[in-house]
Amino acid sequence: MNDIIDETPEEGREEGSLAAPEAARENTRCGFVALIGTPNAGKSTLTNTLVGTKVSIVSHKVQTTRSLVRGIAIEGATQIVLVDTPGIFAPKRRLEKAMVRSAWNGAGDADAVVLLIDARAGLNEEVESIIRGLADVRRPRAILLNKIDLVKRESLLELAAKVAELTSFDRLFMVSALAGHGLKELRAWLAQILPFGPWLYPEDQISDAPMRSLAAEITREKLFHRLHEELPYRSTVETDSWQERKDGSVRIEQTIFVERESQRKIVLGKGGDTIKAISMAARKELTEIVEAPVHLFLFVKVRENWADDPARYREMGLDFPQE
Repeated sequence: MNDIIDETPEEGREEGSLAAPEAARENTRCGFVALIGTPNAGKSTLTNTLVGTKVSIVSHKVQTTRSLVRGIAIEGATQIVLVDTPGIFAPKRRLEKAMVRSAWNGAGDADAVVLLIDARAGLNEEVESIIRGLADVRRPRAILLNKIDLVKRESLLELAAKVAELTSFDRLFMVSALAGHGLKELRAWLAQILPFGPWLYPEDQISDAPMRSLAAEITREKLFHRLHEELPYRSTVETDSWQERKDGSVRIEQTIFVERESQRKIVLGKGGDTIKAISMAARKELTEIVEAPVHLFLFVKVRENWADDPARYREMGLDFPQE
């Protein structure tokens, strides 16, 4: 049976909950929740909102998330490990195939699956294809209609009814991941259906990604924001060194790899203006995350056909697909 939760924003309501006291955790739960959907459905925004801080990069451009990003949220005695997966779409290039495969692997390995649907876009062939792909998933499943603050109530109810006709699910939630509306019920449901077991991570840990990986993702996000062409999809960022200095600051060196010299010139910009702007934006955010002064040094190098290099896939946490 499909349970539909009609959740509309309420003024002044506080989302989320604090962790239960240590003495009260006699029956803890812990599990992995795969967040899947088409590109730009809001998976990374939802992950960051549930965790309470940024662990996954966000951009208005599609296909920003390339590999599995795990954020850790606490709800009472339950540790919820959120797996932010790459958007699922019809892949053409090798990198795209690796991203989609990573997303489906995340869904297959999880204890529960949440399919996000952009309520503005509604149902389309890509969403319906994902729904068909979930038919064989034998674990708790929820449908999440996201961005409800941008859609009329009548349209939401109509969309929910259409989804119910296509597939069965355990719950359907209507939320705004960006505004935080409707997430209390989602958190409560996840806390109830995840398996009993010990927590896998310390209480204060928010992600399983090392800081150097998060730092590379932060810089890549700034590339997306600064460059409004296809170039960000043909580039990648790697953290070469991370040094914690005696004065408490952190020195970070990173390399931005592109495929051609013409792309390198675009990243650098006239007089180095573009790379300076990217560096400043990334350094500002990294300073807030590590809570210490950050000295960020960016280098731009040409590596032809990096998207066909197995080593780059390992660096991104992806399996190298054979074509």
